Amino acid sequence: MDYIQAVLIAIVEGLTEYVPVSSTAHMIFTSSFFGIQEDDFVKLFQVSIQFGAILAVVVLYWRKFFDFKRIHFYLKLALAVIPALVLGKLFDDKIDAVLGNPIPIAIVLIIGGVVLLFIDGRFHHPTVANEEDITVKKAFTIGIWQCLAMMPGTSRSAASIIGGMQQGLTRETAAEFSFFLAVPTMLAVTTYSLFLKTYEVSQLKGYELLTQSPDNLKMFLIGNAVAFIVAVIAIKFFIGIIKKYGFKPWGYYRIIAGVLLLIYFTLNP
Repeated sequence: MDYIQAVLIAIVEGLTEYVPVSSTAHMIFTSSFFGIQEDDFVKLFQVSIQFGAILAVVVLYWRKFFDFKRIHFYLKLALAVIPALVLGKLFDDKIDAVLGNPIPIAIVLIIGGVVLLFIDGRFHHPTVANEEDITVKKAFTIGIWQCLAMMPGTSRSAASIIGGMQQGLTRETAAEFSFFLAVPTMLAVTTYSLFLKTYEVSQLKGYELLTQSPDNLKMFLIGNAVAFIVAVIAIKFFIGIIKKYGFKPWGYYRIIAGVLLLIYFTLNP
């Protein structure tokens, strides 16, 4: 992977992390389309640049994240992230195996798109319009819904937003809570990938892969910077779209993208 390819993947990450289209699927497809060899560093890079996207949420919503008097806010996020941490650790190897096969990911992309076409009409009477009104129980349940995103192509954002709406949140509130929940979730995933996980081929930890060469470290830093800038723009754009149009545009996009990618990878195995 060269610098231009690293920037392209980071742009894709920033654009797709917080919208319900699956950033993992899009990064995998981008890598395949541009012929980027999927070695251990590329796998690490695709996960670790989520750190830049995390910072976008923290910066945009800094008043909530640094209001230490709101202990319930931190408690809800801490409890909501537990299911993903436990199941993510248990199924890490199986998830990696699926990441190497784009066909099922494209299929999941299509199925998720069909779900999004009908999601606005499914939950007619939301009762929670503010984050402060989300109970601990509701937050934990949304965290369980988030676990559906362990199947690449599902989208962490889509799973947690649907979970929020199922718990009575308005679509705007569900989207914002999904952003908040992404911070501890992706911070944990990035920390695990950098410091705890041993990569199969190289048998190195993530930080060892980064320091293996100056280029690796530079690409990591550039990738996170690009993902941060693009994610800031994408979050504002996404909130505007769902307020005006709901989730149908994302559903149609997923179906079209999934079909095209399914055709592409079927013809180019």
